[in-house]
Amino acid sequence: MTVAAVALIIDRGGLVAADAFLPHVEGTRRRPQRLRLAFVVFPSRQERRDPLRDGGLLGILGGERREDRLALCVVGLWCDPSGLHPKRVMLSMTAADGGNVGQRLVTLAAVCAVAAISTAAAAGSAKSIPNWAAPQIKTVVAHKLMDAKSVSKFHPNATLTNKTLTNLAADLKELGSSTAPGTDPGTTTTGTTTTGTTTTGTTTTTTTGSPSAPETMAQLDKSLVRAIGLGKAAKEFVQGAQAAGLAVPGRFGNEVVARLLGLRLNHPAAQDFLELRPQDPATRAEAAYSAAQILGFGPLVDSWQIAQVKSLAATFALPELNAWQSQILTVAFSKIGMPYIWGGTSDNTETEFGVTSRGGYDCSGFVWRVYKLQSYPDEGTLASTIQGRTTYQMSVEVPRSQRITFKKLEPADVIFFGSRGPKSSGAEVFHTAIYVGNGWFIQSSDEGVALAQLTGYYRQKFAWGRRPLREAGLEH
Repeated sequence: MTVAAVALIIDRGGLVAADAFLPHVEGTRRRPQRLRLAFVVFPSRQERRDPLRDGGLLGILGGERREDRLALCVVGLWCDPSGLHPKRVMLSMTAADGGNVGQRLVTLAAVCAVAAISTAAAAGSAKSIPNWAAPQIKTVVAHKLMDAKSVSKFHPNATLTNKTLTNLAADLKELGSSTAPGTDPGTTTTGTTTTGTTTTGTTTTTTTGSPSAPETMAQLDKSLVRAIGLGKAAKEFVQGAQAAGLAVPGRFGNEVVARLLGLRLNHPAAQDFLELRPQDPATRAEAAYSAAQILGFGPLVDSWQIAQVKSLAATFALPELNAWQSQILTVAFSKIGMPYIWGGTSDNTETEFGVTSRGGYDCSGFVWRVYKLQSYPDEGTLASTIQGRTTYQMSVEVPRSQRITFKKLEPADVIFFGSRGPKSSGAEVFHTAIYVGNGWFIQSSDEGVALAQLTGYYRQKFAWGRRPLREAGLEH
């Protein structure tokens, strides 16, 4: 078995976030593994699922400098690691010397680890792009969609064309025609060409009508959302945001709907080069994945997923916002649909730990962008209120007396989630986001930058919030 990396974040002696990234060769599953020790360095990948409860980690040696967001660890595996990814191990440790345990001992190892991982990541991205959507492509071929004759001739990494997307949307609409009659206003379909304009924040893409013209990810989501009869729902999300005085990108409603439906896959960290922004040309693999997800809903008339999105959209509304809350949420909403990128903090190309991505955000990177990197007129000390880059650091920078409880949350508050909910310690905080109001928040998670409701699992794991606007004297 080959273990590429095991990621842990240690901050001030506390294990605050972890993710197992353990690709291994076929044929080793379920076989007992000998103890393996390896120094690795990786950024935090925040939890989006329940924590793994039955270990697999022998121990940790060393720590991280407080100003770093890297981790140094020694890991032992005594069972098949396939169950570790993508779940997260949550442990708790007590700092022995203010968070610098073993720092000198592992400095040389850290240098070696960075070089090794960077080399491995570069080698991986230099190979042919993996056919990551093979099961979904099989489903699409079985339903005779996307002009596919067979799985072997599907060409998953080819650019999605106008003709293919138009045909796919029409076929999906036909499959669910008894449940989603009619065409949403604003959609014009003629033969195998479409016309229209897609606004993607900083980029506007206009379809040319040519059958071979490439289609963007934003246009893919728009076409599929309308094909399954949720164009009205998308508009209602836009109207709800605009009624509160927020300026949103043209893709906003469609991206909210697409992500509530789970039409996007979060690729493993070492394959972040596969992640596509809304303005990037879509691939046939991405279209196949989305189409397969829709087919999995079953008959649209009976689909609880479709019904739930319609219900959420019909009731979506935000509270009255003051000027500063409006500025913060307008910036946050402008990132809707951006992919989840491990360590990402930008809309543009970044190389994090040897893996180059087109742009995107992890959960704390999203908050960092909105509050730290974004400039606002007359912002005063706002950019300096959040000092630490990790979720843990952000969560413990304010004293307990200033932590915001669930009932007192206000729009633009930064919120944190912990393994024990409100009883969590700082070391147990694993995720962060920005509260929007009326039970909604915006985050970067499995679905990329998306809206979500602060209910169910998220309500259970909600730990506390903080109010950077108040900390900077800009509350009103």
